[in-house]
Amino acid sequence: MLLQLSAAELGRLIVTRTGSPRLPLTEQLIQEHLRIKGGAAGQGDIASWNNSVPVVVKALLECGLDEVEVQVEVDLPHTNSAVDLVLCGRHPGTGADSYLAIELKQVRHATVDPLCPIAVDLGFGDGKNKLHPVRQIQRYCEYMLRYLPHLRESEDKLTGVALLHNARDADVEALFGLPETEHGFLYTLDDLDRFRRALTSRFSAASGKRAACALEQARKDPLLKVTDVARQRSVVNGGLTLLDEQYVAVDRITRHLEKTAHFTSFDVGLFYDADAAHHPAPDPGVKRVYILRGGPGSGKSAVALELQRALGLKGREAVLASGSHAYTETLREIMLSTARRGRTADKRRAANKLYRYFNSFSETPPDDIDVLICDEAHRMRRSSTYRWMPTALRDDDRPQATEVIRAAKVPIFLLDDHQSIRPDEVGTATYLKELAEDMGCKVEVTDLEGTFRAGGSKRYQRWVQQLLGLDASDPVAWRPDGKMTLTVADSPEQMEQFIQARHQEGATARITAGFCWPWSDPDGEYLVNDVEIMDWHRPWNVKPEHSVPDAPRSDLWSTDRRGVDQIGCVYTAQTFEYDWNGVVIGPDLLFRDGKFTVDRSASRDPAFRGSIDDEVVTRCVLNAYHVLLTRGVAGTVVYAVDPTTHNELRRLITGAIGMQHYDGAQPKLTAEGSQLPPAYRRRHG
Repeated sequence: MLLQLSAAELGRLIVTRTGSPRLPLTEQLIQEHLRIKGGAAGQGDIASWNNSVPVVVKALLECGLDEVEVQVEVDLPHTNSAVDLVLCGRHPGTGADSYLAIELKQVRHATVDPLCPIAVDLGFGDGKNKLHPVRQIQRYCEYMLRYLPHLRESEDKLTGVALLHNARDADVEALFGLPETEHGFLYTLDDLDRFRRALTSRFSAASGKRAACALEQARKDPLLKVTDVARQRSVVNGGLTLLDEQYVAVDRITRHLEKTAHFTSFDVGLFYDADAAHHPAPDPGVKRVYILRGGPGSGKSAVALELQRALGLKGREAVLASGSHAYTETLREIMLSTARRGRTADKRRAANKLYRYFNSFSETPPDDIDVLICDEAHRMRRSSTYRWMPTALRDDDRPQATEVIRAAKVPIFLLDDHQSIRPDEVGTATYLKELAEDMGCKVEVTDLEGTFRAGGSKRYQRWVQQLLGLDASDPVAWRPDGKMTLTVADSPEQMEQFIQARHQEGATARITAGFCWPWSDPDGEYLVNDVEIMDWHRPWNVKPEHSVPDAPRSDLWSTDRRGVDQIGCVYTAQTFEYDWNGVVIGPDLLFRDGKFTVDRSASRDPAFRGSIDDEVVTRCVLNAYHVLLTRGVAGTVVYAVDPTTHNELRRLITGAIGMQHYDGAQPKLTAEGSQLPPAYRRRHG
């Protein structure tokens, strides 16, 4: 949140000053944005603060609601999305806490995409459709309700509106076609009287400080992880709350399925048209391929599972494929855990059919699968040929992606251009788009720009890419943003102690490392302590083809609590997330002359054996650390084996691990270093 003041206090900041194009409120918000978020505010935000916020403030003052508290740019839990305004006050009838979330739009004209009623052109001139403002605020409210129990105490505690204060009804008439709900009403310039009545129906003249404080201090439920969404696959309202471009992408796909129901066999529930059922099936036309591209934590896997879940609740099953053994086997295991007594074999067959690998479609007839969701599509291989494939099926020249596209009526790819980690992984958005178009398909590419990991910190995502040289910028010092904790451990022992402490507190916590040590077969019933750093020795996670007592299988390492006792590698960590993330940077990644360089001689990854170009190895190693550094939801702890590299991390990262004493109790290992916490300073002067 950038700012919280009463309507009366804001009223004094929206008085125009002579010679200044900006209001005092706008200038203050620009400074708060720079201080809190660490970067300059965008022109769209500045214009909204200068032109839109005053409309709401004046409406509150005209209604005598001077003491209603106004919160500006309120962050949604665990993500980088924010609500423009949240009004906090007392309900005029009950006296209970009452809240109104407002999405502000300065648009004057708007049109709706004829193929998707929730995708709209708001006249920004960038040629990109946005989420319908009513649906946007509806989803924001639903998201707040999911993660803030305080708002769930009564059904009418939270309401949402979209305010288009510059637009006339006639100029945005198409927007009124979307049904309004208690969490999403639409008001325009023609509706300001109605908007004021809405304010007086939500708030009394009493102070809103209590309600604002309660919302700010409210407990936040933990973020749903990918495996949580998978476990809730069959639960109504049990999946992910999609936001912004996530919602648009999924809605466009499902509407395409609806309009091509006869072609895709979706003939029940959402995808059934009783009138059309008696008419000849329409020509399905050109095959459409969807590519959803996003960075770590942008919700790709959760979107894939939510789409599959939604189709399943309508009685249809979409196949979800991946190139990750750990991810696929985890999803199969979750589904198998729901088997009733005596039905395990049937459930296993169903799980193997529902969750598959990219290389399993070589013999699939064309258009045999209605919807094929390819998660982790950056792991798409050049071809499906593998060591034990029968000679008759081998075809090194046939791209694996062509097999996938050919097998499905509606292929969907979800990927991150910076997560391919093996030399033969070629799944980028550009590669898949060009290949699909060469096959005569129509391709839609959507960028998922949200962040649901790292506490919703886009700054952290950008910092990791700068650190590793994955964008054009040089590495920069980490500036804490209050969302993501980033700290350096002095030793692997200290990192382990910290991670184990978080594990004992009930958080999910893991340590991973670069592939710089041998990975031995078990010694009987025991794992070998392959990862050796001075006097510290720990084992890798179990190899895929082995099992060891008291240790999880490799594919369950990220989700089985026993995984905290082994060191994970990129192949077992990719796709998954955990609350606290420890990363050991091995000697294959060295910081020299202001940037990271790759020393391939230090890598033990068998994928790099043979005549693999140095450029390819560098790409894979940097991408592997990009994966490892972006698994954390709450915080990440790093340690580098190379002293020079570790010193550079110390220079770039201010956070340190240290021991703190609380009121004479036993020392507690924290990520704040040796400084005393504010509460301690207050108590002891």
